[in-house]
This record gives sequence, structure tokens and C-alpha cells, in this order.
Amino acid sequence: MNWLITGGCGFIGRALASELLATEGQRVRVLDNLSVGTKADLRGVGPFSELRVNTPNPEWSAPLALCEANILDYEAVVSALVGADVVIHLAANTGVGPSVEDPFADCQANVTGTLNMLEACRHAGVDRLVFASSGAPLGVQTPPLHEDMAPHPASPYGASKLAGEGYCSAYYHCFGVETVVLRFGNVYGEGSGHKQSVVAKFIKQALAGERLEIFGDGSQTRDFIHIADLVRAIRRSAEQAGVGGETFQIATAHETAVAEMTDALVAVMQAEGLNPPAVFNGASRAGDVARNYSDATKAAERLDWRAEVGLQDGLRRTLHYFLNQKNQ
Repeated sequence: MNWLITGGCGFIGRALASELLATEGQRVRVLDNLSVGTKADLRGVGPFSELRVNTPNPEWSAPLALCEANILDYEAVVSALVGADVVIHLAANTGVGPSVEDPFADCQANVTGTLNMLEACRHAGVDRLVFASSGAPLGVQTPPLHEDMAPHPASPYGASKLAGEGYCSAYYHCFGVETVVLRFGNVYGEGSGHKQSVVAKFIKQALAGERLEIFGDGSQTRDFIHIADLVRAIRRSAEQAGVGGETFQIATAHETAVAEMTDALVAVMQAEGLNPPAVFNGASRAGDVARNYSDATKAAERLDWRAEVGLQDGLRRTLHYFLNQKNQ
């Protein structure tokens, strides 16, 4: 298969590309504007060729290729995905905080960028597009979150992701583009050096000798999913027949308080012989959801997928990654 991964120089994209290229016959093309991930990051996956933007009918001869472009550049998007069998749309403005600070930029990236991908898929005849979403479109709900809940976004990020989900549904029903929406839990794991989500941020701060700030009292809950489990889910959703037009919660189905996760991380660090970091509670964050975890039954039934990596093991693996990076 020919896979186009938008945002493929990022944390999730690189992990997915590595997994795909371990299978014979898979070819991966990355579309990325290098605003977060870098060429050096992508070289960690393997050697790659570079495609000029707007190259007419570029060949899929190299196992791994990079097209440096922005998803807001429609012509570049069209050129990059010609010949793709499946698009994994990861490129986005991520996180509640940035969306609160600049709702317009969040909308441009997550709504217009997604519409560009869908429209290009429609005209290029791409078989399937997998859209990376999250629990944010559902917003203020009583968990566990599930696919039949009515959405109530609590942040601009949630609203923009909901719009992306809506366009995916519209393009499936109107134009026959096989879209699959995946609502990711809180992803963490090896390779997350650029991420500012809580696990990666806390490990980086702890290794730098800094204090860890928990927003509010730490009772807010999340569903922490390891990158290895997430990559398996993405691949299943791209290859499984009969799931076009569907939405899936991709999470562990375990509710973990941020304070609980922090305690587990400190314990893992102590077990590795590291000095435990100081932890303090700061102000609550605007737009934050108090409770968030998901029912992943539909993914188990329709995708034959279940999370397998436990939190303690996942935190240990993630810490080892950061320690290795620091030593290098």
C-alpha cells in the first residue's frame, strides 16, 4: 500500500511510519510543514527522499519520502496524495491551550486543513482517510465517553475537531470517501520529545531538575494510551473492511487522575534510581475537562483492537526513551 501521513514528522506519524516500513511492500510519504517535527526526526525512522512541492504525478518509488508543505496549501496537498491508497491525517493544531490563545489559527489548521485533505482525496480517488480526533469534541460529559454521545465542546480545539469529524461524515455520505474518525485518548510514549502533553512535559521537567506543576488539584482524569497501542489502532482502521463512515474511541477504558499518573511516574523514576521531582498544584486551566476516559467496546468489536500496554509499563518505557535521549 501507498500511505500518505500528514504531520508525519511528529510523534505519532514517525511511530506509525516505523511500524509500516517494518512490513515488506509498504511505501510511506510524509506531508509536513516542519513546524514541530524536523527532518532530523524523520531520519530516525530511516533514510528518505525529498519531493518538490507540486511535482506532477510524483512516483512512489522510495520506501519513505518527505513532501515539505502545509495542509493549507491545497495544490501541494493534491500533488502529494496522487497515487496514495490511504491518507492518515494527523497534521493539526493540537491542545486546548493553544486553541484558547488563538482560536482563528486553530480553526484554520483543523477545519480548513481537514477540508483540503478531504477534497483532494475526493478528486484523487483515494480509498480511505483516517482522521485523528480526540475526546475534545464531546466536551463536558459524564464518562465513559462513547460514540453515541451528543458532542458539547468545551474549547475551541474541541469545536474545530468536531467540525473536522462533521466534514468526514459529509464526505463519506455525499462523495463516497471512506473516512474513519479515531478519537484518541491522551497519547504518550517513546518518541514524544516535542510533545507538551502532561507525561512528556513532566518527564522533561523532572530530568531537568524542575518542579512539576499539576493544574488544579490533580483530580481531573484522563485515559492515557501508549503509542504502540495507538499505532496498531490506526493501522487496523486503515486496513479493516466495512468501517468507512465510522467513529471509534481509541483508548484504554481506564480512568486515571493526573495526580495518580504523577505518583506513578515518580515511583517509576525512583525505581530507576533517580531523584524524585517536587510536585505542586497550580491554578486550574480554562477549558479543561474534569473527567475524561472512554468506552472502547466498539473498537474491540469492529476493529478487533484493544489496548495492551499498562500505564506502569508505558511510563517506564517512556522514561527509558528520554533517558537514552539525554545520554546521547
